[in-house]
Amino acid sequence: MSNHQKRLSVPDSWPVERKTATFTVKAGAGPHGESGVPLLIVLRDVLGYADNRKEARYALNEDNVLINGKAISDEERPVGMFDILAFTEREEYYRVFPGEGGRLALTAIDPDAAESKLGKIVTKTRVPGGDVQLGLHDGETLVVDDDQTYAVDDSVVVGNEDGEIVAHFEYEEGALVTAVDGAHAGEIGEIDEIQVTPGSAQNNVLVSQDDGEGFETVEEYVVVIDENFTGDDDE
Repeated sequence: MSNHQKRLSVPDSWPVERKTATFTVKAGAGPHGESGVPLLIVLRDVLGYADNRKEARYALNEDNVLINGKAISDEERPVGMFDILAFTEREEYYRVFPGEGGRLALTAIDPDAAESKLGKIVTKTRVPGGDVQLGLHDGETLVVDDDQTYAVDDSVVVGNEDGEIVAHFEYEEGALVTAVDGAHAGEIGEIDEIQVTPGSAQNNVLVSQDDGEGFETVEEYVVVIDENFTGDDDE
């Protein structure tokens, strides 16, 4: 299979210029599905830490680049929403956050914030033994006790070292949220109203903001966050 991807057909979330060249690197298999951005693009096109694939491979072989607490050696490893990138030698830490137009952007964070990542619950199923398995937006799965009240569209914070849930945010009116896609990607506010739509259509979410503007989007595009995920903890 080819290691190249035509720039004109990359997902909108990829932070690449589409008309500067015909091809760019293709994402490998991994988390985030088709929206995952190859790590090489982050290193080369976003941060400028590598000029080409060879330089990126050399840097990764030093085990100084971590995603969600794990050293990464594959430059095609997909990076996506709410992943934590750590460059230990540089002492730099970033959270992947939605930017304008739905493009993935990097928000600088402090080392403590880099110890865990946010995940939106997209599936909830029962597994043998009576426990419940949660499926997160990036493909990660977590097994939790049956008596814990997690629901689809809630968010959890997962520790990178042990994979344990350290915080839980419910999807409900009054919750702090960000839009991760659509015309309002990257905007933050509080849920004012969840409008349930009959049938199979997406529910609408009305979000209020401090500036009085507010916005409306579909439920799929909304992720519940905490004030620590708004950039207030930036360095």
